[in-house]
Amino acid sequence: MDRTIAKRAAALRRDIARHDELYYQKAAPEISDVDYDALVRELADLEAKHPELRRADSPTQRVGGRPDAAFPTVRHAAPMLSLDNTYDVDEVRAFHDRVVALSGGVQPAYVVEPKLDGVAIALTYEDGKFRRAVTRGDGIQGDEVTRNIATLAALPQRVRLPWKRFEVRGEVFMPLAAFHAFNATRAAAGEKTFANPRNFTAGTIKMLDTEEVARRPLDLRIYQLVDAERHGVATHGETLERLAGAGFPVEERSRRCADLAAVLAAISELQVARPRLPFQIDGAVVKVDDLALQRELGATAKSPRWGIAFKFPAMRAETTLKAIVLQVGRTGSVTPVAELEPVWLDGITITRATLHNRDEIERLDARVGDVVILERGGDVIPKVVGVRRDRRTKRLRRFQFPDRCPSCGKPLVASDDEVAVRCDNPRCPQQLERRLEHFASRNAMDIAGLGSQNVKLLLEKKLVRDLPDLYRLTVADLESLDRFAARSAANLVEGIAASKDRPWRNQIFALGIRHVGLQGAAVLASRYPDLAALRGAGETELQDLDDVGPRVAASIVAFLRKPENTRLLDDLHAQGVLRGGKSATSSSELAGKTFVVTGTLDAMTRGEAQAAIEARGGRMASSVSKKTDFVVVGADPGSKAEQALKLDRPVLDEAAFLALLQRTKGG
Repeated sequence: MDRTIAKRAAALRRDIARHDELYYQKAAPEISDVDYDALVRELADLEAKHPELRRADSPTQRVGGRPDAAFPTVRHAAPMLSLDNTYDVDEVRAFHDRVVALSGGVQPAYVVEPKLDGVAIALTYEDGKFRRAVTRGDGIQGDEVTRNIATLAALPQRVRLPWKRFEVRGEVFMPLAAFHAFNATRAAAGEKTFANPRNFTAGTIKMLDTEEVARRPLDLRIYQLVDAERHGVATHGETLERLAGAGFPVEERSRRCADLAAVLAAISELQVARPRLPFQIDGAVVKVDDLALQRELGATAKSPRWGIAFKFPAMRAETTLKAIVLQVGRTGSVTPVAELEPVWLDGITITRATLHNRDEIERLDARVGDVVILERGGDVIPKVVGVRRDRRTKRLRRFQFPDRCPSCGKPLVASDDEVAVRCDNPRCPQQLERRLEHFASRNAMDIAGLGSQNVKLLLEKKLVRDLPDLYRLTVADLESLDRFAARSAANLVEGIAASKDRPWRNQIFALGIRHVGLQGAAVLASRYPDLAALRGAGETELQDLDDVGPRVAASIVAFLRKPENTRLLDDLHAQGVLRGGKSATSSSELAGKTFVVTGTLDAMTRGEAQAAIEARGGRMASSVSKKTDFVVVGADPGSKAEQALKLDRPVLDEAAFLALLQRTKGG
């Protein structure tokens, strides 16, 4: 197999994992659903053509985001799968044909429901009382958010149903009117507003302050009774009726459809009604009505075969382009942003939209004063997708992308292998601001109290000129600033000092090396126990690591060898940062060791095993090779166990693995 294919698959896995984290963990997606689905589809195609690339932890084999460490992790009684998406009516017809074929020619009835744009939740009831709420998480396990969900007015605390214990699933969301009212109140108080209802909802249910959650008017719709047949229900439509009768909020716009023609009509009806609905939807869900047939059809590792989600096209609006401003990111990439006459689009007032890059501006030929066409990609990111040239006046001038940085005035640099134009000046003010924000972020140094506003203030007052200056700040420095009192100043200084003990992989990630995400940083941390070892790595050696290709390797070496970065790293090291091995002592016998786990472990989940290995300095790989140090074999192992024997790799059963972890727990 061509090495470039394996590298592309690895790059896709990294990109998808990053976007999963942005969507599920941070509620801050950067790409549309269409673009995300295209990445997953490309990876699935590569894995289908090259089965040796398929990994158990591939995004094609799982549902969504990782559980959040701030909340207890709970394993779902039954996998919480995600429906396959389609944007094409012909694919809905093809779905129907597959159902008919798999069911031996049965012509099924369906239920069509609005696809609410919220957060999936699983609710457990015992003796008619609400007991527990768990997020979807990765589909196998999620975060327990019981106290927060218990504050929802729409949630029935008690229901009259004849079942000792049962679980229902649904969607938590924010009605549009409530969302806009809440944002208006925050804006009037000078507080930051939320981008859209979905992000608002995702952030709210993960808040640690339950009283604040209670003040936010979230809503709920239930769409499933888990293991409904066991509870004596025969169809999905009957399930919804029983749940509604017991007091659960069920979406009244759900429709039972006798055949495919009725399904397509119901989808069209929802699409027409979409702009007038009191909440955001991004499509329609089609489910086989007969529960016995659902059971017969079964599911893949990721999605049930008895349902499909038809995603609506992104909604559009027109407005005037007032200005094009250029923003400089933490790696120097210069991004053009359109400033717009405010326009209402799918429940949001939009005043800014991305223009992506210099090539995209030239392709669109967008000019200040033009009437432009906006689209909310995947109903999230506003972007300019077209220009009404028929409404352009002759006096409008073509936009000239500058050849110097708008922030520092240094020459901009373009390369042949990417469309981005960059500023290479590490002292560029906008770059420094973005780098500091990244450095302090949760997955990096996790410095509480160092958000964007405080970063901006520290730079304006010249208390910080680069990353190491953070560690020279004193309480007295901060108390002199308007935003800080004695307690908040002390808290920030303590938080900065505490960040020195962040795991080694997070410290590497905090440096903001181009093309190195959190997973890539973890790979580097497991191979290089400290800064000196990392600095000594060469491109060829780096490319031998999993998920590190030529471009990533070159980027790492270029960053580490750049003179200004050498000084930066030395200074950070002198301040007690980048000492290495915080996530695992280099003296641990597992430091730098590579593990592969195959089969099911009784004592822990796959994620827990990975965390235990990484905490001791090891790393988890997806496939067995000559570089593998240990293969852990649980119940019902796959072909990896056979591969371990062929390559003569050490094999551990679960008992031996647990003993090894116990012996090295001090690491």
